[in-house]
Amino acid sequence: MSLVYSTDFGRACPGCGLALAQCTCKARARPAGDGIVRVSRETAGRKGKGVTVVRGLPLDDAALAALAKQLKAACGSGGTAKEGVVEIQGDHADKVVAWLKARPEGWTVKRAGG
Repeated sequence: MSLVYSTDFGRACPGCGLALAQCTCKARARPAGDGIVRVSRETAGRKGKGVTVVRGLPLDDAALAALAKQLKAACGSGGTAKEGVVEIQGDHADKVVAWLKARPEGWTVKRAGG
């Protein structure tokens, strides 16, 4: 059994047991997706508050945080980027899909869920 959380430093890498910020084993690399960026709206675990969730972006953590900042500015809303997922507060799925399709990276963007 490996350490996954410590009250001293928070989340731990399952491979080496160090704090995620200090991990050097690369065991926490995200698995490669199918190349499709999916945008959906979720309320689960958020006391009924809706958030727009973007999954499947083929970016590292720093680039994901920069993209999340641009998305938050485009939507005029708050949000976060964590564990390979971008969350934007509110129901902005249509705006996010249009914004991502207009990007020069040429990602395949789909609206997922209801």
